[in-house]
Amino acid sequence: MSGLLLVGACSGGGGSSGGGASGTSERTATGTATNAPAAEPTALDFTPDPARAPTTRADAVRLAEKVAAGPELWGAGYVRSAPDSDPGSWPVLDDDCVWQREPVPDDVLASVTRYSELPAADGTGPVRVAVTVTVHRDADGADWEQASTLEEALRCPDQLLRAGERISGLKSLGTAFGRNGNGYAEDSLFEYGEYRSDTLGGPYAYVWTQGRIGQVTVAATGRGSRGHEYAELSQTMAETQSSMLVRLEDELEVEQ
Repeated sequence: MSGLLLVGACSGGGGSSGGGASGTSERTATGTATNAPAAEPTALDFTPDPARAPTTRADAVRLAEKVAAGPELWGAGYVRSAPDSDPGSWPVLDDDCVWQREPVPDDVLASVTRYSELPAADGTGPVRVAVTVTVHRDADGADWEQASTLEEALRCPDQLLRAGERISGLKSLGTAFGRNGNGYAEDSLFEYGEYRSDTLGGPYAYVWTQGRIGQVTVAATGRGSRGHEYAELSQTMAETQSSMLVRLEDELEVEQ
């Protein structure tokens, strides 16, 4: 099962530079056709403009709100399910493996979480999704967030999302740019496990993915229910994250 998920997360999450490791046909010296893997990308396919990088909280909030996905990126049937979070706070996994919202630290300019949902219909349950766009003061801060986040599944394989909602058996993978199909972000994280809800039951699929470009991290998470499997959520998270990364590049790149 994990192989399917990782393929979905990596190959589906291509930004403007694409990036699945599909095979290409070559011929050997004897004329025999062989399959060789495509070369991994060596650089993101966009040129950032330092003058467009946010340096104030107001600029960071504007960027995060513009990049964060709403129903328009999630697809047909999705609706907004809650107001955006306070951009002066961000999600933190505490020492007891419980998620809290806390004020952003000094090295974070702003963080916006946006909530959407695919309502229950035709015998299937709802899919609850969220994205978080976090703007750090510099790329080092964003890189540190990626490293810290990767360790959370090891520290807390079982986590309390909120009262009545839990995830368990978490496994995570970090992929640097140019490795294993990551041609869309300078660093990419992927996590999956089981989701249980006091109201929906379970276990159901839980998928989370996060990518970094420069000083910005972009995350997408989905909690499934009856009739929604891992492969579906994995592909949906990858596609939505990819669209947000394209938005981010459009905001940060040199204007033509």
